[in-house]
Amino acid sequence: MIHFDTNFLIQATKAGSPAHTKFQQWTAANDSFGISAVAWAEYLCGPLGPAGETLARLMFPVPEIFTEPDAVLAARLFNQTGRRSRSLADCMIAAVAIRCRAKLATINAADFQPFTPHGLVLA
Repeated sequence: MIHFDTNFLIQATKAGSPAHTKFQQWTAANDSFGISAVAWAEYLCGPLGPAGETLARLMFPVPEIFTEPDAVLAARLFNQTGRRSRSLADCMIAAVAIRCRAKLATINAADFQPFTPHGLVLA
C-alpha cells in the first residue's frame, strides 16, 4: 500500500511529471494506493482543474479517515520531532500512513524524514 501526500498527488495527475511516471510504475507493479482524509482535504483546497479532481476521485474513492489514535500519534510525532511550525498536517498524514502500514509518496521527503524513526516508511 502506498499513501499519497498532497504534493505527490498534484504532480501524479500531471502527465509527464516524475510523480506521474512513478505512479505508472507502481500501477504496473499492481501496488495499491490510498490517501488520508487530511491529505485529501489539502488536495481539494486546490487549485485544481476538473480533470485533476475527477482522476483523483477515481484513484481514491474513499480516503482513509483520521481516527482518535491517529490524533494521539500525530501529537506525539509533532512533539518528538521538534514542534516544527506548520508541520501538524504532515504529522497527521504520517500518523495515518503508519497506522495503515503504508509507504508515503511525497515530493517533500525532507518534511517527512523526521518521522521515519517513528515508523513512517517513505515510498
